[in-house]
Amino acid sequence: MTIFPTESAPERGIIIEMLEHIYSERGYTLEYYEVPLARGLDMVAEGLCDMLPEFLYSKHADKGFVYADEPTFAYDSAFVVRQGDTWRYDGISSLKNRRVATGPGWDYSSMSENYQNYIDNPKNAQLVEVIAGNDDVIGRVFQMIKNNRVDLYADNELVLQYVLNQLDLQNSLQIVRPGLEKKLVEMPIYSTQIPAGERQKLIDIWNQGRLAMKGEKEQALFNKYRIPVE
Repeated sequence: MTIFPTESAPERGIIIEMLEHIYSERGYTLEYYEVPLARGLDMVAEGLCDMLPEFLYSKHADKGFVYADEPTFAYDSAFVVRQGDTWRYDGISSLKNRRVATGPGWDYSSMSENYQNYIDNPKNAQLVEVIAGNDDVIGRVFQMIKNNRVDLYADNELVLQYVLNQLDLQNSLQIVRPGLEKKLVEMPIYSTQIPAGERQKLIDIWNQGRLAMKGEKEQALFNKYRIPVE
């Protein structure tokens, strides 16, 4: 959904292309900083960046930013496991003796408070592997599952499908459902360091533009990134 581009792979992801389309139509030129999520949040809070394109919605989110009104998407989640693994998520009890991968500071509480509490509980530390990194965390997690170093990983189903295609690991890994209990709702966030009137103008542009992107324009982006959407 958001990708760090390289010379050989210049694509920026569905959300960034959507953002670029919405704001360029209104005369804005966007400047991007490719940083890990935690750093991006700090930069928005400090006013070093005006916005972060996509962040999970949570009532408990730290201050320093304001959410837009229109989500990017409300995502279904799923799990990745090794091919042939019959495990399926059926609440926290189904995690017993399973090695769970996650990223540093990642918050699943909007999808499942019980799952987040399980990850945070020091009693489960030996079974929870926190994978650090910049833009390659999910790819590293996939390789760890393939190599039997961890057993499962939960995320946005569309992201899981994209990375599975990108790494060509369909013969080694599989996406399984059900995912976590609730959908993952994400939306842009805007710095509280921006004057209130200017910030609201930026939010209004996003809200109106996102609604206008629904339908054919949205589907064209999914097709470009080879993401099947029912």
